[in-house]
Amino acid sequence: MTTKNKDYEIYAFSTSSDIPQVMEQFNTSYNGLSIENIEKSRLQYGSNTISHDKEDSLVKKIITSYITPFTSILITLAIISFMTDYVLAPTGDKDLAAVLIISTMVIVSGSMTLFQSIRSTNAAEKLTKMVRVTTNITRQGLRDQEIPIEEIVCGDIINLAAGDMIPADIRLFEAKDLFISQSTMTGESQPIEKMVAINKDTGLEMTDFLNMVYMGSNVVSGSAKGIVVRVGNNTLFGGIAKDITKKRGVTSFEMGISSVSWLLIRFMFVMAPTVLLINGLTKGDWIEASLFGLSVAVGLTPEMLPMIVTTNLVKGATGMAKRGTIIKNLNSIQNFGAIDVLCTDKTGTLTQDKIVLAYHLSIDGKEDDRVLKHAYLNSFYQTGLRNVMDNAIVDAANKELALTSDAFEKIDEVPFDFERRRMSVVIRDHNNKTQMITKGAIEEMLEVSSHVDVRGEIVPLTEGLRKEIFSRVDDLNSDGLRVLGVSQKTNPSVIGEFAVDDECDMVLIGYLAFLDPPKETTRPALQALKKHGIGVKVLTGDNALVTRTICNQVGLENEKMLTGPAIAAMSDDVLTIKLKTINIFVKLSPQQKTRIVRLLRESGKVVGFMGDGINDASAMKESDVGISVDTAVDIAKESADVILLEKDLMVLERGIIAGRKTFGNIMKYIKMTASSNFGNMFSVVVASIFLPFLPMLPIQILFLNLIYDISCVSLPWDNIDQEYVEKPKKWSASSVGSFMRWIGPTSSVFDITTYILLFFVICPAALGGSYAELSIEQQTVFIALFHAGWFVESLWSQTLVIHALRTPKIPFLQSRASFIVTTITALGIAIGTILPSTELGHALGMTALPLQFFAWLALTIASYLVLATVMKKVYIRRFGELI
Repeated sequence: MTTKNKDYEIYAFSTSSDIPQVMEQFNTSYNGLSIENIEKSRLQYGSNTISHDKEDSLVKKIITSYITPFTSILITLAIISFMTDYVLAPTGDKDLAAVLIISTMVIVSGSMTLFQSIRSTNAAEKLTKMVRVTTNITRQGLRDQEIPIEEIVCGDIINLAAGDMIPADIRLFEAKDLFISQSTMTGESQPIEKMVAINKDTGLEMTDFLNMVYMGSNVVSGSAKGIVVRVGNNTLFGGIAKDITKKRGVTSFEMGISSVSWLLIRFMFVMAPTVLLINGLTKGDWIEASLFGLSVAVGLTPEMLPMIVTTNLVKGATGMAKRGTIIKNLNSIQNFGAIDVLCTDKTGTLTQDKIVLAYHLSIDGKEDDRVLKHAYLNSFYQTGLRNVMDNAIVDAANKELALTSDAFEKIDEVPFDFERRRMSVVIRDHNNKTQMITKGAIEEMLEVSSHVDVRGEIVPLTEGLRKEIFSRVDDLNSDGLRVLGVSQKTNPSVIGEFAVDDECDMVLIGYLAFLDPPKETTRPALQALKKHGIGVKVLTGDNALVTRTICNQVGLENEKMLTGPAIAAMSDDVLTIKLKTINIFVKLSPQQKTRIVRLLRESGKVVGFMGDGINDASAMKESDVGISVDTAVDIAKESADVILLEKDLMVLERGIIAGRKTFGNIMKYIKMTASSNFGNMFSVVVASIFLPFLPMLPIQILFLNLIYDISCVSLPWDNIDQEYVEKPKKWSASSVGSFMRWIGPTSSVFDITTYILLFFVICPAALGGSYAELSIEQQTVFIALFHAGWFVESLWSQTLVIHALRTPKIPFLQSRASFIVTTITALGIAIGTILPSTELGHALGMTALPLQFFAWLALTIASYLVLATVMKKVYIRRFGELI
């Protein structure tokens, strides 16, 4: 038997047994546990604490921040370079430049990742803090003892009052006017009436047991006493907490980064050895060929990928915070933009999360202020705790009626109770007219009403009128409205002697209809989400009538609906098929919400889940992106990756757009760098075959990479075309591979023409002869000039192609990069162009270039940009999108 079934048996026993049996089960009494039974209970049933996984240690965070697939390669290369360039090198040739450059790349990238990791929150710790409160218990015959809820054990007698949080799962044995809010547990928008009667239907969902209250819910009104039957991890709350503290599965972002990383690593493992073999065989110097192959490996590695990704994420998180979206988990930003299915609860997301009086109607269904006035007098003058409907009545009357509290005097009242399901007040006006005003459930109001007010005429309540009243109430119920009746009686009895018996021979004057109305922004937000390629699925614990009404009002008309009990009977395969066509799910348990999210993800969807209750926490953890609001319960906020400062789908839509922009700028770096590096290294392979010397020194390749990567750091601040954010964006290693193969060799065409120009035209013209004709000293200058020319051409082509490939449009004309990107890339080009003429350039093995080179360079770069623009159009036609 599963644990879940055992748990259910405990609840079923507690809810279906009489109080003496339950007390016997837990060795307790109305006077509470004895000293000896407290520890026995703790040993047998556990403590009232929620266990959780430990936070990763600082050492583990450091290791995971600095050791990634890319940085592992770089560290290996740095060690090899240290051995070859420093340890094994002759005394005069020791050089740590390559080691320092590679180490800088690793340190900067890892440090930024570590910084963000340290700032991340720990859900389990906050979860524990959430329940560090006291509760009122009876022990050893002593009432009203306040103890920390961690000290509660099964069998304790708990005393509950309005405003209390339920500290454990409790079987009630005494309740007075008790309303419990279970919205955070079940999603039901209205408080639930709880009572002590034995439950005979053990087939109900556990949250439907009316004589049980559960940890994590709270008392709206009334008072109660009960026996603790489950504590800590064994409560419903504990089960949810256990689910959300488990390690999250691999998300879309993590799978994307991993697939792209390994694709690039595979390219590197093919290209680097190829370059090593070619240069070793053609040049005969295997040590030099090894160093060059090492540099090619670094050149092929997008070593700044972790840093660029992190910078993009930090930049995106900062921008989103200004728009009302707080990012707790940086990796969730890309997932945010990739969402193609949004699962959301109903209460407070689609609706205002506030019960309002929608209608105050006369018997014939017309708006009637007299009905509202009488309802107001009943709610205002009653001395019991107002429930949410009383507050809604008072709020509506204050807005719509000109009433003064001194116009009437309260004489008496008959309080609400669950058997009558109504309450009455007796008031007197300045003319000494006395009225009893009663409101309650329609069935109960008809029991005490002998007449009805039909258009100002008092007529007997006939069977025909009774059917008409029920028909009108059914129509309101079918629209998701909760209906109460209002009756009154003039000069009801002798003052001071009012009782339940006086609730008779009354006149029913009308109805009150309540609803949690949709937000004004919900319909346009749903339309905006649909426009941006996001399907919305409503997952709620509320009932079908209310949910359908709200969905119809916000534009989700004629949608098929599936209930929790129906889902429980379905296999995963059947439910997966249903998920393709059904978008509204009602009466769901927390586990069913989680199951739906899991199946959607398994079917290839990137799922966002938006919720604010305890019942949503597990599903949020299962999703690619858990979304909550700052007014949510703590456990929901700690399960979330994204916190909205306003529970509004419009805010969510803006956040999703920001996520797509962040993803776009990440993909720019990955695709541009991968294709550019691949093109450059392809050019190196070709040059290595024909040139009598290395086309570029290892240190020059590293320095070229460093300047280019610094230019790319500006990409998080780049503009994104509006068309790009209209559809969800997902990671695809295959798209990176195809981009490398199609766009990368484009640059090689002009690299090769540059080789030819430098080797056969520019260098011979500058030195007065071809390479073979020159002396050793002149050949050294020839090589330095060649290296400088290709260094500058590579930097110009690599950097300017950022502008060409950042958009499907014509660069500079139809789409411009941001000022920051333009400035940083221009600065990088300027530094690289001047470098060969400086002392640093000479130290790197380069020399100043003749002016004629720059004329050829301008022609080469212009031709390259034209060809790159043509190729990206061809690529888009073939693969559908560029970035």
